[in-house]
Amino acid sequence: MSIIQKRKTQKKANKKITAIILIALVFSGVCMLHIFGALDFLENKSYDLRVRLFAPSLRCSDDIVVILVDQNSLDWGQSERGWGWPWPRSAYAEMIDYMNLSGSKSIAFDIIYSEPSVYGPEDDEEFARASRNFGQVVQGIFFSSQSGNVRYWPPNVQTSFFRPEGFGGFLDEFGKGGEEAELTGAVFPLEELHDSAGALGSLTGIRDSDDIYRRLRLFTLFDGKVIPGFGPASLIVSGHDTAVSYNSKNRTIQWGDFTVPVDKNGKSLLRFRGDLDRYTFYTARTIITSFEAYENGEEPLVHPEDLTGAHVFVGLYGPGLYDIFSSPISSQYPGMGMHITMLDNLLNGDFNRESRQWLNLLILFAAVSFTVIISLFSHRIFWPVAGTAFALITIIAASFAAYLWGSLWLPMIMHLTGITAAFGSATLYNYATEGSQKRFIKSAFSQYLSPKVIEQIIADPSQLKLGGEKREMTAIFTDIRGFSTFSEALGDPEKLVELLNFYLTRMSNIILRNEGTIDKYEGDAIIAFFGAPVHMENHASLACRSAVMMKKAEADTNREALEKGLITEAVMQAMAKKGLLRSADDLSPMFTRLGINTGDMVVGNMGTPNKMNYTIMGNAVNLAARLEGVNKQYNTKGILISEYTRAKIGDEFIVRPLSRVRVVGINTPLRLYELLDIREEADPMLREMVKSWEQGFALYERRDFPAAGNIFQAIFRQDGADLAAKMYYDRCRKYNDSPPGELLWDDGIDNLTEK
Repeated sequence: MSIIQKRKTQKKANKKITAIILIALVFSGVCMLHIFGALDFLENKSYDLRVRLFAPSLRCSDDIVVILVDQNSLDWGQSERGWGWPWPRSAYAEMIDYMNLSGSKSIAFDIIYSEPSVYGPEDDEEFARASRNFGQVVQGIFFSSQSGNVRYWPPNVQTSFFRPEGFGGFLDEFGKGGEEAELTGAVFPLEELHDSAGALGSLTGIRDSDDIYRRLRLFTLFDGKVIPGFGPASLIVSGHDTAVSYNSKNRTIQWGDFTVPVDKNGKSLLRFRGDLDRYTFYTARTIITSFEAYENGEEPLVHPEDLTGAHVFVGLYGPGLYDIFSSPISSQYPGMGMHITMLDNLLNGDFNRESRQWLNLLILFAAVSFTVIISLFSHRIFWPVAGTAFALITIIAASFAAYLWGSLWLPMIMHLTGITAAFGSATLYNYATEGSQKRFIKSAFSQYLSPKVIEQIIADPSQLKLGGEKREMTAIFTDIRGFSTFSEALGDPEKLVELLNFYLTRMSNIILRNEGTIDKYEGDAIIAFFGAPVHMENHASLACRSAVMMKKAEADTNREALEKGLITEAVMQAMAKKGLLRSADDLSPMFTRLGINTGDMVVGNMGTPNKMNYTIMGNAVNLAARLEGVNKQYNTKGILISEYTRAKIGDEFIVRPLSRVRVVGINTPLRLYELLDIREEADPMLREMVKSWEQGFALYERRDFPAAGNIFQAIFRQDGADLAAKMYYDRCRKYNDSPPGELLWDDGIDNLTEK
């Protein structure tokens, strides 16, 4: 075995050991967080999100009817019946009588009548009479570990109690309240009311550690009595047996045909349907007036058959009258909604359940193992990122699906934490053991090289040596027209920097996508090159393609900058005042000029071993910089390329010739070309225009100024924004009036005096 093979084998073995260690550390760490409740808050919130998301899609029981004493009913009672608040209990007696007449299964009052009626004892007796006649009325009791008007169950109160079997010591859990304190007090309704009720139900709710009510108990243990919950009491008065048994293996309570899952504290996780208005509901006014109409032989708003077989709940819904709970549905959820949900879950048999601990740990172990393995043993960063994203999405999807279709609360935050920690620890390990050379390459070049080029350099790091080399490349220089006007009009340096960053980011990304290298930024200018550090044959084409894409992106860039307020109205006015907008409706104040040249350049890391700058230099670079400024003198649409670049790009692009020039600092004349578009993307009209231009330009260089001027004039009339055509038309008119002599013409070469 060779030394290289031995090293590879040893590295693989080390990674296997590392994987085992990381899996063990992450798994045990997340388990500890879970066991000690560090993740409970976020876990609860993720559960509440599922509840709110899917509640509207869950079917509500048709057997539940809600009657609300709302503000409209209170106003009606005051104006029509002379009832102040509280209402006389005879009003509730009328509701009971209508339920009795209608054949409802039960009526439960989420109101504790613990004080005598202000309308006198006859009023309470009327309520009791209606209750006795119906026989299926549920009154509420509130149990507490801190307050109450009784400390023991009154011996004269006889009601329907649950008869538990097989609970053993687990039964004690049902006698605990908030923070698991023992229930020592209770608030009872008046004697005549609890005596006349068919059953008494517990109104006690128990909140979780974050003060959200998600659970209720099927029954409450107080002073040795097993009192049904408010919702279950509605079933008891309608004839259900009271025998209940506990299955410790499945952790469920069996009550006749009902199977009720419970947690270790005897609480059942409710499956909320949403707000109360999802149930069939009526206002108290509607029910009372319907009963009155029925008694008088008139047409009622609510017919008796609409209430037949219904479990009816009556509660207060006026401002400041009803109990407010924080539930997964809302931070202001009516307390009665908890008991209605409990009854609904019983009728539909779909309580939520928490997943078993062994299943949670198994999923956690699998997710952590998968993430560590794919993160450690993948050779490309894509697979760890994709694998981790897949694991995260799978856990989220599984958690949501388990809730929707399985009524199962599958922990999500615990598993997401495990996956994230596994990916992070494996990534840190890889980062620490990758080698300083790769890290240096990525950090040094990530800001100005495309990812594809960086990968090629990593494969051959020898290219990153101090010093330069001569090679043929293409340089590109960009600048924003009249940017000093932006600076003056904006005034605020911070806004100017924000605008620059916005613009430079979009333009630089185009260069990087085309495998270019960002050399530097000089204010609003970008200097970039193509063909290094990785050699590419089509560097000229890539540079030209980048330039065209940048000009095409210009309109959207300006539009977004205007929408974001980065370009203000003051800027637009200043640009218009200085004549820097091409027309009255020009909404592109950021107009980019680009110069492109191809030739031999020196490229490499210039500087010191501790501080290097990967850059280019040479005459070919200087020419590209000059061409950027020449755009202004020829009124181009933004992109000038040299004849050297033109010779490299073939017919891939639409270009039109301009004059031969001598630029400042370079004596050799060269032909200029304006780059207009990528040929395969060009509009047919543009191609026709270029053909006309070439004919006109040939006539211009032969000094047939009248014929050339006619063509340039026609082009300008067709496109009023083609200022280059107008410039040559004006020249033709000038030369036609005053023809240049041989010495002045100089073969049509323009000697430029400005950079």
